[in-house]
Amino acid sequence: MHFGKAGASHEELADAFHGVDIPIHRNEHIAAAALRADRRLVQRTGRWLVRHSTDRCSATVGLALLATDSAEEDIPAIQTIGLLSKRFGPLAAEALRRRSGGAEALLWLAQRVTGWGRVEVIEALCRTGGHSCREWLLRHACDGDVLNGYFAGKVATAAHLHEAITGTDVADDVIDHTGRLLRIMLDCGGIGMTLEHYPPAPVVLAAHATLIARQAPTVARYVDAAVIAAQLAIKAPPRCGCTTEQRDRIVRQYRAVLDRQHWCDTARAGLNPTSDLFAWFTGSVAARLDLRAFADLRGGEDR
Repeated sequence: MHFGKAGASHEELADAFHGVDIPIHRNEHIAAAALRADRRLVQRTGRWLVRHSTDRCSATVGLALLATDSAEEDIPAIQTIGLLSKRFGPLAAEALRRRSGGAEALLWLAQRVTGWGRVEVIEALCRTGGHSCREWLLRHACDGDVLNGYFAGKVATAAHLHEAITGTDVADDVIDHTGRLLRIMLDCGGIGMTLEHYPPAPVVLAAHATLIARQAPTVARYVDAAVIAAQLAIKAPPRCGCTTEQRDRIVRQYRAVLDRQHWCDTARAGLNPTSDLFAWFTGSVAARLDLRAFADLRGGEDR
């Protein structure tokens, strides 16, 4: 009705949606109303609501209107409101993905948001594709948040992980991020894609186990490799996307690296023995794998 009313002012909508249940994702009814109206009027209305609304419901409607358009000049405003990502992340990601230059804008936003909003932005990057998106996803998508499980499999697929990790001169940050991805995908059932449903799983696992052998040890690398190996050891091979022979060979590869003296020394020196991480790791991971770095702790328990 607003778009069909002659002389309608943007200000009339400032408080029109207060208390209304406005969806934070793309809504077909809002999109249809926008597409029926004059494009320039829709664009001006969306801009005004995003920039001037003091009510988040009205701002959401404004962002939804901009998400039906593709004007590049709106990117800065969409990025700015997208920083409030819990509420505005889904529509900001949709709006940016539609625009030329949207991939760079999404990357900018992905580096600055957290929580559920970051999930939406990362998933939009997976759908966007392109070299710059894949390069970033291969290195930075998983930041350790529990919500990473929702998109880890999508990242592995969209970033062509199986090609990157089996290429020549694989960078350390790609190897490290691959370890995080594998660790998540081994234990995110019910949330996102697991290795069981990721066809390149045995190739990626074997490549990662081979590549970490060439890396300098760090505590993070030690813990990630040990957790991956422990999860592989306790799960049925099909749940890891492997045959029994593949699974057992990969576990042996990881253990061979983890039991190297300099890796053992790094783990013992870097893990705080009074921390919760140390207690969990030694009790649930190191003991399961019979890791040499923590053999004295097992000996104490046996006595």
